[in-house]
Amino acid sequence: MTTHRPTPRRALLAVAATAATMALCGAARAGEVEVLHYWTSGSEAKAAAALKSMLQAKGHTWRDFAVAGGGGDSAMTVLKSRVVSGNAPAAGQIKGPSLQEWAAEGVLASIDDVAKAEKWDSLLPKQIADVMKYKGSYVAAPLNVHRVNWLYANPEVLKKAGAKLPANWDEFFTTAEALKKAGVIPLAHGGQNWQDFTIFESVALGLGGVDFYRKALVQLDAATLNGPTMEKVLTTFRRIKGYTDKNAPGRDWNLATGMVVKGEAGMQLMGDWAKGEFMAAGKQPGKDFVCTAAPGSAGAFTFNVDSLAMFKVKGDDKVKAQKDLAAAVMSPQFQEAFNINKGSIPVRMNMDLSKFDDCAKASAKDFAASAQAGTLVPSIAHGMAVPASVEGAIKDVVSQFWNNDRMTPKEAMSRLAAAAKSS
Repeated sequence: MTTHRPTPRRALLAVAATAATMALCGAARAGEVEVLHYWTSGSEAKAAAALKSMLQAKGHTWRDFAVAGGGGDSAMTVLKSRVVSGNAPAAGQIKGPSLQEWAAEGVLASIDDVAKAEKWDSLLPKQIADVMKYKGSYVAAPLNVHRVNWLYANPEVLKKAGAKLPANWDEFFTTAEALKKAGVIPLAHGGQNWQDFTIFESVALGLGGVDFYRKALVQLDAATLNGPTMEKVLTTFRRIKGYTDKNAPGRDWNLATGMVVKGEAGMQLMGDWAKGEFMAAGKQPGKDFVCTAAPGSAGAFTFNVDSLAMFKVKGDDKVKAQKDLAAAVMSPQFQEAFNINKGSIPVRMNMDLSKFDDCAKASAKDFAASAQAGTLVPSIAHGMAVPASVEGAIKDVVSQFWNNDRMTPKEAMSRLAAAAKSS
């Protein structure tokens, strides 16, 4: 999984190219690439290894700087320190509105010449391309697309409980109750604030729909945040907690996924990085596990796009390295190798997906359909929808509500509206 604070807020990836970096077409002088990242789970480590091997195949040296844990705030602090001290890396993983915030500081470099030469505008959905730009110019290269509104389930566990895969929230609770009666944990969950937030946004999308989601969690409309639909969302969100286990607090997301893999739990609400954990365990989609849109959200797609922002650097060799890196990230070869391991899908449209699994193919189909229908929405839980300060404030309210049974939905709504004004 991946966010810059979490991709589910799992951390920041900063790529510092000290000499000429990779070019998948044409020759380039070998250089050293320092990669600060948060890919530490099994599937994530494989994705990082794919990038490492591609760089090494071009003669480059890879310096690995992995930051374990699910936040990335410390990595962002390091990045800010380096930029302030005049030692900015050549590239860093920054996403969503944070890209514009960094660009506004005048520290990011335009890579429009690469984007035009590679025809990025025709390869990316406008909703994604706009995120990569500042004042009309590309300042970042997108790595992938994660779908956040996924539900994973163990079909054998469901079968034994006489339960079915839920298509809406009413069905979810029916299935959860059946699993509970069968002695199985209905929903695997890690009680960390970003994981709470991930469930919350899927409930908001599944119950309220795309228009409600946009008004409440992207536009931060006060009337919507205080309206009856939000009250229903919060009530449903709290009800879900009763189907998690008492050991959930503090559990990492991949350990929760492991519970579904082993049949200890029936379901998990998590982005598609969870699929990578199933695959790493040798499980096959459609057979050992199933993936489907989170209840009620089949016609929409919450996206989490990891991207490499390019910082202003001195020296023609470093500038060329940046541009080579940007071109390489969007190449079909990289998009395929990286995303097969990561569990995500290529951000580049119209790619050959023959090597991808059925879950990825379904995700890519829904991504294209949502881009066409205008139902692609940015994930607020994973840094794509609102400024970091607002996201953090809203996330805190959601987690407080999840953990404090005495807080009423009305009180939470009032706090959400106040948090939305915290920018």
